[in-house]
Amino acid sequence: MPKFFTARENITDSQIIIDNEDANHIRKVLRLNTGDEITVCDGRGIDYTAVISEIGKNSIVCDIKDSKKCDTEPGVEITLYQGLPKAAKMDYIIQKNTELGICRVVPAKLSRCVVKLEDKSAEEKKIQRWQKIANEAAKQSGRGVIPEIAMPMTVDEIIDAVKDSDLVFVPYECETKTRLRDIVEETPDAKHISFIIGPEGGFDVTEIERFKSAGIKTVTLGKRILRTETAAEAVVSMLMYAYNEI
Repeated sequence: MPKFFTARENITDSQIIIDNEDANHIRKVLRLNTGDEITVCDGRGIDYTAVISEIGKNSIVCDIKDSKKCDTEPGVEITLYQGLPKAAKMDYIIQKNTELGICRVVPAKLSRCVVKLEDKSAEEKKIQRWQKIANEAAKQSGRGVIPEIAMPMTVDEIIDAVKDSDLVFVPYECETKTRLRDIVEETPDAKHISFIIGPEGGFDVTEIERFKSAGIKTVTLGKRILRTETAAEAVVSMLMYAYNEI
């Protein structure tokens, strides 16, 4: 059954309104008709089985048949702080980690990032584009919550933001002793997890020192060095398995 997201304010006790691009997709691409059933999610974990009752030019009206809590959301909330990569790599990172169940992606302004967002306007345009990618990936993978794509943060802002996390770490190619498995075993009941991935050029040693000074551990992901677009995907998969979500 096709699944769509709509804003919570578009949902009443008996009806749901779907607008914008999804309405056009239902009408022009899927060619659904009145009487057809679809699944609509409020983006906060509630799925509605709805029957199309009216097809307008810019909106679709549906009658609610029933509702239930979406059972595809993981019990652990994972936030990725991703060093800004080149070209379309960020698109891939957001898409695949959304499919895996990530909660939030924060672009990280690190010293070796090749990509530099010059001003607030450029940042906002990028975030809007990346949020759209997350929305589409959440829809495709049957998520009940759309991951947030936050505004970019500096190292100091990241250190402050992760203070309330149950588990925080940095995968680092120069770490040889502490494994991801080791710190996961130390925090078996973690519910809020944050981790930081470097850009193509890796971390500057001063950034690692600042993270360590803030109590953030570095971990090894094994003997092979992963690309920046591979690392987060691998980490989220490992975490979902370790916390019984896969």
